[in-house]
Amino acid sequence: THEHGKKVAAIVNEFGEVGIDNQLVIDADEEIFEMNNGCICCTVRGDLIRIISNLMRRRDKFDHIVIETTGLADPAPVIQTFFVDEDMQTQLSLDAVVTVVDAKHIWQHWDADEAKEQIAFADVILLNKTDLVSQEQLDELERRIRSINALSKVYRTRNAELEMDALLGVRAFDLNRALEIDPEFLNENAHEHDETVGSVALVESGELDMQKLNDWLSYLLQTQGTDIFRMKGILNIAGEDRRFVFQGVHMLFDATRDRPWKKSETRKNQLVFIGRNLDEAKLKDDFRACLI
Repeated sequence: THEHGKKVAAIVNEFGEVGIDNQLVIDADEEIFEMNNGCICCTVRGDLIRIISNLMRRRDKFDHIVIETTGLADPAPVIQTFFVDEDMQTQLSLDAVVTVVDAKHIWQHWDADEAKEQIAFADVILLNKTDLVSQEQLDELERRIRSINALSKVYRTRNAELEMDALLGVRAFDLNRALEIDPEFLNENAHEHDETVGSVALVESGELDMQKLNDWLSYLLQTQGTDIFRMKGILNIAGEDRRFVFQGVHMLFDATRDRPWKKSETRKNQLVFIGRNLDEAKLKDDFRACLI
């Protein structure tokens, strides 16, 4: 409801036959498309592509598309749609996955897979209803969130109020954008893994053998891809003057040569995995085996 001057097309998905979200949006000038026949992430991916294709015929009417999935949704197939559909790839760029965490009620749902997965996939997390819980509870909740997802930006909010610039134009999936990791997370003693879903950061100096790296990642994603929700990395490949940047969602990953290494910076490899039942010791050993 902030005056932000941006034109936004909203696609709202309802889990059930009767849609009410569009009745709750305040002063909505935007056109809202609802999909009442199920969850965006399963039966209606085709619907999603169709609706976005129809929207693109009126490209001059909007600046951004916001897709609101049901609270029960697994975000991965929606993300993957932007990776695998050629028309979507050429016409749109996936900006960011935003998750709202209810600080008051999340505790009773914390053990649910859906809750952890939505936190794990997020680029931006709104820790909402901060006025209904204590500072100590907020601090503990943020610690838990960061143990699951070390890459997300966490904002504490009331009524989910946040500047639009924090939500749109994030460019979290832009491969030309540097990997941003909280330096504290890269400190091996800064985090503990007490959840089935969590983050693992690998930081190694040295040069990587490209063939060994490819073979390892291919095998890893074939055997454990369903448990690896997100991965991002900046790598130092032998014989390359440029940084190698890559990211993945489950079994899909994309990579590109990035900017040249600066003379002033130390060439090192930074790789982050977010997923379920990650074996940190084995990931480190296998990654080190790719070094020259």
